[in-house]
Amino acid sequence: MKKLNLEALFHFSSYGTNGKREILAGVVGYFTIVYILIVNSLILSEAGIPINGAVIATILLSALSCIMIGLWANVPILLVPGMGVNALFAYTMVQGMGLSWQSALGAVFISGVIFVIIAFTKYSRIISDSIPNSLKDAISVGLGLFLMLIGLEKGGIITEGSTSIIALGDLSNPAVCATVLTFLLAITLFIKNVPGNFMITILAGSIIAYLCGTVQLSDIHFSGMETASYGDLFFSLSFMQADRIEFWISVFAMTMVLVFENIGLVHGHVDSINRQDAYKKSLKATSVSVLLSGIFGSSPTVATVETAAGITSGGRTGLTSVVTGVLFILSMLFIPVIKVIPDSAIAPILIIIGILMLGNIKRLDFSDLTESVPAIMIITIIPFTYSIADGMAFGFILYPFLKLVTGKAREVSAPMYVSAAMFIVYFIIGLIG
Repeated sequence: MKKLNLEALFHFSSYGTNGKREILAGVVGYFTIVYILIVNSLILSEAGIPINGAVIATILLSALSCIMIGLWANVPILLVPGMGVNALFAYTMVQGMGLSWQSALGAVFISGVIFVIIAFTKYSRIISDSIPNSLKDAISVGLGLFLMLIGLEKGGIITEGSTSIIALGDLSNPAVCATVLTFLLAITLFIKNVPGNFMITILAGSIIAYLCGTVQLSDIHFSGMETASYGDLFFSLSFMQADRIEFWISVFAMTMVLVFENIGLVHGHVDSINRQDAYKKSLKATSVSVLLSGIFGSSPTVATVETAAGITSGGRTGLTSVVTGVLFILSMLFIPVIKVIPDSAIAPILIIIGILMLGNIKRLDFSDLTESVPAIMIITIIPFTYSIADGMAFGFILYPFLKLVTGKAREVSAPMYVSAAMFIVYFIIGLIG
C-alpha cells in the first residue's frame, strides 16, 4: 500500500526509477550538501545572528524547502541557503552597508516577494533576457573570488599586510597549519570525486584542528542545546531601515543575484533529467523558498549545484528532495557539535567553491572591450571592496556608458538603463551622506 501511495505521488514508473533508488539518491544528496548547515551558520553569525539560532534557521529552512519543492514540482532539486548570497547578506548588507541583521532579513523578504512575482509571471524571461550574459557571468566569477578571499582570510592563510593590503599569514601558527593540511585533503577528495567529500573534509578538518590544539572536546556541550532561543530569530525581520537607500540597493542587488542564479540553476537541473515540463513549478517553489528565508531568519536559498550529486545517483523525482529534507530535520541532534566546528575546517570549502565559480570567466569575449571591461570591473571590485553591490554597480553603469560612446546604444535593453540609473543614484546619495 505504501509503495502504491508513493507511486501515485511521485510517478516513479513514468521517470524510469523506483523508491529505493530515490531514497538512496536523497541520502547521497544530504551528505553532499550537509556542510551548508555549518558554513551558512558561521557566516550568518558574522552578521550578528546568534550561532545557535542560525543553525536552527538553516536546518528548518533547508528541510522545509527541500520537502516543498519535492512535493510541489516532483523534482530532485535541493534548496538550501546559497554560497555567495550568504556572503552578500553578512559582509555587504550588514558589515558593509550598516544594516542591522533584522533589516537585512527584511530586505531578503522583499527580494523574495519580487522573485515570487517574477516567477509566477512572464517577467522571469524578460528580466533574464535583458541583462547581458557577460555581466551575469562576471557576477558569478566575482562571487567566486569573494568566497576565495573570505576562505583564505578565515583560515589565516592571508592577513592584513604591514606594507601591502594583504600578506601571507603566519604559517607557523597551529590554526593556519590546520587550514593548509585540511585544504590539501579537501582538494584531493574533491578531484577524486569522493562521495560526501565536503562533509568528510569538515570531519577530518575538525580532527586535524584538535590534533593541532585549536579545538577542545570540552567545548561541546550537549546539555546546552537550547532550541527555544530560536523564537528570538523566527519572524524577526524588520523594515525600520527601509528609509535608507542602502536598504533598497541591498534589495536590488539581492534580487538580481537570486533571479539570475536560480533561473540558470533550475533550468540546468531540469534539463539534466529531461524534465523541462517541471521548470515553471520548480522556479515557483524556489521563489517561495526565498521568501520564507527572511521569515525563518536566514540568507536566501538557491537551487544548489550539489543537486547534481543526487541526480547522478539516480534521483529523478521529488522523493529524493523529500528524503534529504527529512535528514536535515534529524540534523537537529548535532547542533552542539556544529557550533564548535573550527574555521580551519570550513575555510578550504569556501576556497574550493570559489575556485569552481571562476570557471565562467572563460565565457567572456575579450575581443569586445565594451563587453569585457564592465565584466572585469565587476570581477575585481567585488572582492577588493568586500561589496557585491558596489561591484555590480560599477559594471552596470559602465556597460551602457561604453555602448553609448561606441555607437552601440541599441545593444542595451531598457531595464539595463534603469539599473544603471539606480546605481548612479546610489553613489550620489552615498557621496552626499
